[in-house]
Formats: sequence, structure tokens, C-alpha cells
Amino acid sequence: MDRLIYTAMTGAKHILEQQSTVSSNLANVNTTGFRAQLDSFRAVPVLGASMPTRAFVVDSTTGADFSSGSIQHTGNPLDVAVNGKGWIAVQLEDGTEAYTRNGNLKLSENGVLQTQDGLSVLGDGGQISIPPDVNVTIAKDGSVSAIDVGNKPGAANTLGRIKLVNPPEDTLVRGDDGLFRTKDGSAAEADANVTVVGGALESSNVNVVDAMVNMINLSRQFEMNMSMLKNAESNESKASQILALS
Repeated sequence: MDRLIYTAMTGAKHILEQQSTVSSNLANVNTTGFRAQLDSFRAVPVLGASMPTRAFVVDSTTGADFSSGSIQHTGNPLDVAVNGKGWIAVQLEDGTEAYTRNGNLKLSENGVLQTQDGLSVLGDGGQISIPPDVNVTIAKDGSVSAIDVGNKPGAANTLGRIKLVNPPEDTLVRGDDGLFRTKDGSAAEADANVTVVGGALESSNVNVVDAMVNMINLSRQFEMNMSMLKNAESNESKASQILALS
């Protein structure tokens, strides 16, 4: 009886948490470069000599779906999409590195290449500064070049190369800000094999149909756990009646 009650109770609790995860995925279906969050159940026995019949159900460590989204061409020279595996390195306010697939970039007031959230995009030598009155192009290897738009435009000048990394996926963890970091906090090495597509953005990899089906399944699982709790209550009541008659 204990096992039924504790399993159903904790199962219902964590199903609500999984529904929250699916809702978050659906809310970010249009977020550029978003990686869907993943959850899974696992059973955890309650340790202790007096609790041999009890077991909990909890979420395992939340992970992410690292599959790529579709690439959509925008024509904006500051937009960039990572082609296949890899990440764009950005600098946080505390000076540490984080990684994103959202290549919707902009220029700050000082001409620094940044994300839409105001984080500086890292290059091989630090931040990438772009002078005024130039046309910007981003090459396949992440090189940022500028051509003067004056009367006599010259050759393209390379201003820097976006730091592109590809650390093992099992070493990455998602932060509350949606950016990924290495678990040990170290900076990942630049990977020359990572390529990008200029003038394009990567869509979210959330599959709306799969997410909706998952939400329906979770709702049914929650109802099943609540039904189990009602059955446990009914069995307990009948057992008490039988014991009272003996």
C-alpha cells in the first residue's frame, strides 16, 4: 500500500513539472536557435529500515534536445546561423563565456557586435568592433569583414572571426538565461570545423505536434496517478472495516 501511495503521489507531482517543461518548449517555438528541454522519470527507493515498501518517482537530470532546427534566410548581413553542430561564444557580464545558437546579432552604440540581449560576441582576440559606414559580411568560417561604402570602396577588411566552439554535448548545461555553459565553467576551445551561414537564422527545434501530443499524454498520466490514489484510499477504507469486524 505504501508503495502505491508514494509512487502515485510523487508521480503526479513530477508530471506537473514535466507539463511545465513542455509548456516552456511550446512558448519558445519561435525563439531563434532554441533547444527543447527534455525530462524523464526514474524511481528512487526511500532508504531506511522502516521504509522498505516506499519508493519515489522523480525527474532525472533535465537535458536538452541538441538536434538542429531549420535554417531560414533573412538577408540581414548581421544574421548568422550555425550549420550543423556548434555554438557561438558570447561574453557574459562577469567576463565568463556562454554559448548560444541564436545568431540574431546587432551592433551596439560603440560598434561592438552583440546579441539582441546585449551580450558581446567573442572573437579570436576578444570583442569584435565594426567601424561606421561599412558593409558587413560574415563568411562561412565566421570571419567578419567590412567594405567601405564611400565613393571609392576598397578591398574587404577582416575585422575578426567569431569564436565558434563545439564542446561535447554531455559537458554542457543550460542556465536560467537560456544560454549554455560547460559544467566545470571552463571556456571551450575554438573549433575550426564549425561553419555558419551568413544572412540566415536557425529556427527553434521544438516540434509543435510532438509537444502537444506529449502534453496530452502527461495529462492522462496525471489522471491515472490520481485514480491510483483514490483506489488506495478505497482499499485502505475497506481494510479498516474488515479489521474492525474481526
